[in-house]
Amino acid sequence: MPILNSIAALSDEMAAWRHDFHEHPELLYEVHRTAGIVADRLREFGCDEVVTGIGRTGVVGVIRGRKSASGKTIGLRADMDALPIEETSGVPYASKTPGLMHACGHDGHTAMLLGAAKYLAETRNFDGTAVVIFQPAEEGGAGGKAMVDDGLMTRWGIQEVYGMHNMPGIPEGHFEISPGAMLASADAIHIKVTGKGGHGGAGPHRAVDSILIASQIVNALQSIVARNVDPLKSAVISICSIHGGTTFNVIPETVEMLGTVRTLDPDIRDLVEKRIIEVTEATARAYGGSAEAIYERKYPVTMNHAAQAAFAADVARDVAGNERVNDRATPLMGGEDFAFMLEARPGAFVFIGMGPGNECHHPAYRFNDNILSAGASYWVKLVEKSMPAN
Repeated sequence: MPILNSIAALSDEMAAWRHDFHEHPELLYEVHRTAGIVADRLREFGCDEVVTGIGRTGVVGVIRGRKSASGKTIGLRADMDALPIEETSGVPYASKTPGLMHACGHDGHTAMLLGAAKYLAETRNFDGTAVVIFQPAEEGGAGGKAMVDDGLMTRWGIQEVYGMHNMPGIPEGHFEISPGAMLASADAIHIKVTGKGGHGGAGPHRAVDSILIASQIVNALQSIVARNVDPLKSAVISICSIHGGTTFNVIPETVEMLGTVRTLDPDIRDLVEKRIIEVTEATARAYGGSAEAIYERKYPVTMNHAAQAAFAADVARDVAGNERVNDRATPLMGGEDFAFMLEARPGAFVFIGMGPGNECHHPAYRFNDNILSAGASYWVKLVEKSMPAN
């Protein structure tokens, strides 16, 4: 695999950075230690500009190439936050913070982009400007949106933006990408069912059973995917939490439910939102009660732009070889807030293979340090190929 020699020489340093981040995980926007170290490193590397506090705790580094005739500026993004998971990986650099863990590899993403930034700041063998973006709060906090809303794209004139995520199950050092949808929209449903409380044994006929209504709503919602969504499209509706009542023989007045919705098409997202509200309200009325459904849009579909996805696939081939790149990857139903950046600018999101191992968000998940050089080389080659100095 043609990994850059200078990047390969940084492997141990990148691993050391990652292990330090792994030992000290931080949640959402509270990535103060991580962001501070990232900013310090970028200054040490000689970045032309280092700005903190973008999107609350995000960090941006600007690296200008030896030439600027192209007038081109591209953004490279890594996420920094961890998860509220108790680690059981058994690695010697395991989390030192109870209940927190880097279980999605954001420590590795940060280390790879730092390695690329160090190389690019030293060589500057490109014609244009590279903007390295270190984002907080990917894990449910919409940090990507916060950075965009804080002027990320306009302040530095970013014209294209690229992201990368590790993926257990894809062979080590392989890349997968596709034009169009790569990851699903990730939305939340909040439902409150109201009936009429009563005695569950002596007088159920005088009550309006909110538990029964909630149960029927759970079943009815599944008809949306089965009968409203085009069979050639994808959608997931899952009710994951139901709370009502406090004792064994009293029908509660209300029941509250929480769920998640995933789609790969903005039009299907609109359809599912509309039908969830309609089906929920109508089902409750049919059983003599009422229900309020609130549909909360969280992350949009992570939608790769065709030209940038094709270019990213070519870069991946330069790093890994043609046989190690799948440029027609199957979309996944996970969510990713890099979607907000792709709504703001053309770009592409790529998966880098970790080899076998536990899935992301597993308490025994282990990032594979063997891919650090491949990931950093991808970032470097993307900059140099997008903005060639010669």
